[in-house]
Amino acid sequence: MANMTDRSVASSKPKGTLSWAMWDWASQSFPTVVTSFIFGRYITDSAFAPTGLSPEEADQYTGTWLGISGIIAGVLIALIAPIVGRRADTSGRKKMWLMINTWLFAGTIGLMFFVQPSNDFFFFGLTLLAVGGIFFEFATVNYNSMLNEVAKPKDRGRVSQFGWGLGYMGGIVLLVMALWIIQFGGAELMGIPDTAALSVRVVMIISMLWVLIFSIPLMLNVPEAKPVAGTEKESIFTAYSKLFSSLAKMSKENPNLFKFLISSAVYRDGLNGVFAYGAVLGGLAFGLGLTEIILFGIAANVVAGFGAFIGAFLEDRIGSRTVVLISLVGVMLGGLGVFAFASAGTIAFFGFGLFLCTFVGPAQAASRTMMSRLSADDKQGEAFGLYATTGRAVSFLAPAAWTFFVASFSPIWGILGLMAILVVGAILLLTVKPVIAPKS
Repeated sequence: MANMTDRSVASSKPKGTLSWAMWDWASQSFPTVVTSFIFGRYITDSAFAPTGLSPEEADQYTGTWLGISGIIAGVLIALIAPIVGRRADTSGRKKMWLMINTWLFAGTIGLMFFVQPSNDFFFFGLTLLAVGGIFFEFATVNYNSMLNEVAKPKDRGRVSQFGWGLGYMGGIVLLVMALWIIQFGGAELMGIPDTAALSVRVVMIISMLWVLIFSIPLMLNVPEAKPVAGTEKESIFTAYSKLFSSLAKMSKENPNLFKFLISSAVYRDGLNGVFAYGAVLGGLAFGLGLTEIILFGIAANVVAGFGAFIGAFLEDRIGSRTVVLISLVGVMLGGLGVFAFASAGTIAFFGFGLFLCTFVGPAQAASRTMMSRLSADDKQGEAFGLYATTGRAVSFLAPAAWTFFVASFSPIWGILGLMAILVVGAILLLTVKPVIAPKS
């Protein structure tokens, strides 16, 4: 145990900590550019639907297959993520597997350049999106589990919030570059022809390079963890057996962690739904175009990053659970504002939507810190594997709530479905005992 402590202290030097946090900056190209605002919308364009379909049928076709690809990816992540984390813990290869998965999801982003706006490339694009999402999740499991390697126990909240804030800042820079290239003449200045959506596809190349370049500091400056003696050659079947035993044991010996896994799975799905359907809500209920959606995305990253940096000052003082609960209340108030004042139009969407986004960063970063503090230092990878798995296990909640409210009423009602998920998650979180940062 002394070795673990010494290594944590040694690697929590400012250079190593900043290098670790830079991965949040580097990896932001996948959730921001690929999933939320650029490629996810590009691949559902009517150009990717078979010929002969009406606009409504084309939207249904591309949207349905996008959902199916996400379900397949989610199932694979749920099945494999815990083992990815456990084997990283025991083998002492967290950084190695983090970098391998980082290079793999960066590669899928680069391959998206070859996805031309045609039905012939539709399933190729969906496959890249799903596979990239799997590698991104696996990388995130290893990255999150390294928090205890780069921060002393009393500083984990601050460091986690700092990394999350850097991620949002990276998203801002990426979206500004994308907006300039796609909408404001950047493609023309770069000599990119205005054909076959080349301006969008070039953004994918830039995003790939962004990941590869800015993940180098972590690779060079963060030390690798040491293996756990006697487990280096543990088979996959043995790992699964021990994993389920650990889960059953956790529910008895560490019920607080078990409760947190359940509650965080619910409210994190609600938070993910807010970002997943935010652009859709803006288009369907408020009539926003692509330029306005990207501008909102930039502003959302600004306020979310600001919120995360504020959370960095508060979390180690008032506790992770308190930060999460305050943040969830803030998100819910913003969501209710969007719904209640929808008649005000774009002003309501931007005003209350950005207020909502201010609290998303602190909630997610504080959840990561709380997970780290509730878990044993030598089982961080396994714990974050379960963290990813439980989140995926209930990933149907937000889509189901959104679909039910939209189908029963109208698109603007979808926001109430997402808020309902957050209410349930917040109530469950109240059953978890708070964890305060240690004094030293």
